[in-house]
Amino acid sequence: MPCTGDDPQGEGAMSRLFGDSHRQLQRRFDTERLADRIESLLVRDRLTDENRSFIEAADMFFLATADAAGRPNCSYKGGDPGFVRVLDPGTLVFPSYDGNGMYLSTGNAVENPNVGLLFIDFANRKRLRVNGTAQLQAADAVQPPYAEAQFIVRVSVREAFPNCPRYIHRLAGVERSEFVPRPGVATPVPGWKRMDWAVDVLPAGDPAAQ
Repeated sequence: MPCTGDDPQGEGAMSRLFGDSHRQLQRRFDTERLADRIESLLVRDRLTDENRSFIEAADMFFLATADAAGRPNCSYKGGDPGFVRVLDPGTLVFPSYDGNGMYLSTGNAVENPNVGLLFIDFANRKRLRVNGTAQLQAADAVQPPYAEAQFIVRVSVREAFPNCPRYIHRLAGVERSEFVPRPGVATPVPGWKRMDWAVDVLPAGDPAAQ
């Protein structure tokens, strides 16, 4: 099993992270010992205080999901720092804001709760993977509530571990999106919702339809 807290597993113990396909490639390229060392030292089933700080400072992450047939989807999730909250070492939550109405990622999570989250700090070239199981809950299931959230996604952590940062390009943030919901601030309407192809199929009560 992956290590819990600061109690690493012994190398050679049965892995929860690697299956036969991973082992075949590790043996082909002689990385099995390295992979076992990384799992024993770095892979945890709980978030550390350092992980919490990193996650709650993030203003974006990538979310990987798959439907019941195993067909994958990867999406970008953005917000202000703190939009992903670590409730305890085994749980994090993030809001689902208004989008394009397809619900590809969250619909997948209903069918197949296994999800992967990738947090990247491009300025400092650091990244963290969090794998776990997701559950959709009402917007008011956490306090304080997220402004304009349709619902929240609660993730129970299965594995959390850093990745080698060598291929992360150093980028600098320029401006956060003006469309991120913020308390006391009117959220602008995206231009695509006023296009001819969209205006007659918007959901009831959508601000763009008013």
